Amino acid sequence: MIGIVQQRCPRCRDGRIFKSSIYWGFPGMHDSCPNCGLRFNREPGYFLGAMYVSYGLALVMIAAIGVVLWGVTDWRVDKIAIWAVVLFLPFAPMLTLLSRVLWIYLDQTLDPER
Repeated sequence: MIGIVQQRCPRCRDGRIFKSSIYWGFPGMHDSCPNCGLRFNREPGYFLGAMYVSYGLALVMIAAIGVVLWGVTDWRVDKIAIWAVVLFLPFAPMLTLLSRVLWIYLDQTLDPER
């Protein structure tokens, strides 16, 4: 879990996946681990699965924001839905990076590259 949060290689837990540790924006990604050489981008279209992970996480976050807004306001459902999406938008870049890291970890767990 700590390796995921720190964006570390799933094999050695030492090398960084991204060239900078900033969650905001979209920093460059290493092609392989600087420490152990694990390839992060195995093939063209590899991160298509990360888009599905990102989509699922985004839905959960938007729903959570909507539930909080529903609990603290007396707004109609359509206004809550719009504001939940608007409040989610600043977190989208961070979620994109997190979903890539989760995808690499999931892939390495299910089909380890030696």
